[in-house]
Amino acid sequence: MSTTTEEVDEIRALARSVAAGRIAQYAAEVDEAGRFPSEGYRALVEAQLHAVVIPEAYGGVGADALTGAVVAEEIARVCATTQQVSGANELFAWPLLLAATEEQKQRWLIPIAAGEALGAFALSEPEAGSDVAAMTTRAVATEDGWRLRGTKRWITNGGVANCYVLFAVTDPDAGSRGISAFVVAKDDAGLSFGAPERKMGLKGSPTTEVYLDDVPLPADRLIGRPGEGLSIALGTLDRTRTGVAAQAVGIAQGALDVAVGYVSERRQFGRVLAEFQGLQFMLADMAVAVRAARLLTHAAAVEIEAGSPTMGAAGAAAKLFASDTAMKVTTDAVQLLGGSGYVKDFPVERMMRDAKITQIYEGTNQIQRIVIARDLLSRAAR
Repeated sequence: MSTTTEEVDEIRALARSVAAGRIAQYAAEVDEAGRFPSEGYRALVEAQLHAVVIPEAYGGVGADALTGAVVAEEIARVCATTQQVSGANELFAWPLLLAATEEQKQRWLIPIAAGEALGAFALSEPEAGSDVAAMTTRAVATEDGWRLRGTKRWITNGGVANCYVLFAVTDPDAGSRGISAFVVAKDDAGLSFGAPERKMGLKGSPTTEVYLDDVPLPADRLIGRPGEGLSIALGTLDRTRTGVAAQAVGIAQGALDVAVGYVSERRQFGRVLAEFQGLQFMLADMAVAVRAARLLTHAAAVEIEAGSPTMGAAGAAAKLFASDTAMKVTTDAVQLLGGSGYVKDFPVERMMRDAKITQIYEGTNQIQRIVIARDLLSRAAR
């Protein structure tokens, strides 16, 4: 469902209102305690902003990619942790939207859309991060379905989510074409979780290892056909990387907002800091970068909605530029606040810590450059 400019403005206003009124006040506490952002997530559920890409047929709002990016930006602007928790719902939903049966979609997406369940996406492993095809988690066919054994790492919402889209090798001799996708429920026998990771940022977003000790699954837990897992995973990431870009834009915009407010009030040498031209130039550069990152992100969202053959490269470019922008802008914001930026009295130090992960997850920025270059060279060779 494509949206008009007026509809996008309306959803942005709603998301901004929820973020400012019901999420921002808890952001520092969530970070300090490293606790699940229950108040913020509840607010998103009540406003139907927690999983906007799920179609209306399954109880969602059926938002397009641009609307999803706008919502992600506005939430991350005040609390990237809360946005990350809800963003994992979309990572869970997309493999089902791309390859699941109608019965599977009804079973697993409706509870997510209703806010009754939380989703997660389990792809990475201790020795298979960027090199997804090197995964060692195995799914062996049985008379009744499948049996899974292995370990997943860096799983957002690990231990908290009710359901996981998980990838495992079903044919060890087929290389990347031997990976398949499954839905695993939290209460499945043999499933357990590691201790929460002690992270630099996004501290309230639970991240754990997921352990599969001969987890038995019925046949209807397989998504798509055996061997389609990698294409499902990559198809998902082609779409969700735009969400990471939007998250990065939100973090950067939030830091810029704080910096502008601070230098407009703080006085040194008898003058307001905002009157110093050198600082004005820093703010201008920050604003230009944020604007450019937002436009790249929105352009990638439009390509996704159109099903463009270059949407993977577009999402990679948006994620690459926006995440680098978030890191630069938040660092500059800390610098503009001076000593105040280095302590927790102001949110920019948290935003700087949160920004770093956007350069790493859903494919490091080095991987994004490979995606972009391969697309460029393959089209040149045609």
